[in-house]
Amino acid sequence: MNTMNRIAALALALSAAAAHAALPPPTPAQQEAAAAKKAAADAQAAKDKALLAASMDAVTARWRARAGAQGLKMHAPVAIAAAAPAATGAPAQAAAPAGQPEGKLTPAGAAAPIKSEKLGTAAPSTDVKAGPTRAEPRGTPPTVQKGTPKVNNK
Repeated sequence: MNTMNRIAALALALSAAAAHAALPPPTPAQQEAAAAKKAAADAQAAKDKALLAASMDAVTARWRARAGAQGLKMHAPVAIAAAAPAATGAPAQAAAPAGQPEGKLTPAGAAAPIKSEKLGTAAPSTDVKAGPTRAEPRGTPPTVQKGTPKVNNK
C-alpha cells in the first residue's frame, strides 16, 4: 500500500510539473489573428450598444407619448453624456463624488441643517415604538397553545 501511495504522489508531481510548463510565445500570424478577432468583437460591441440605445430611446418616446395622453405629470428628460472609453488596465475612477461638483459641497449644501435622529436634531420616525410593550395581566392564557388539542370526535 505504501508503494502505491509513492507511485501516486510521483505521478501527481510529474503532472503538476507538466501543467506549469511555459507556453511558447504566439507567432506573428497568431498575434494578427487575435488582433483581428478583438477588432471584430469591439465593432460588434459598438453596434450592439448603438442598437440598445436606439431601442431604449424608442421605448422612452413611446412611454412619454402614452403618459402625456393619460395626463400623467412628466419631467423633462435628463441628458446623459456619452461614456468615455475606459483606459485599459486601470479601473474607471470618478472625477468627483456623485452630485458634488469637483467634490466640494455647494453653498446650499453647506448651509443646510443636519437632521439626524441619532444626534437628536430630527423628530423620531413614525414607525418607532412610542413606549415599551405592555405586559399581559396575570392569569391570561398564552396565545399559542402547545401540545395536541383535545378533540371530542371519537
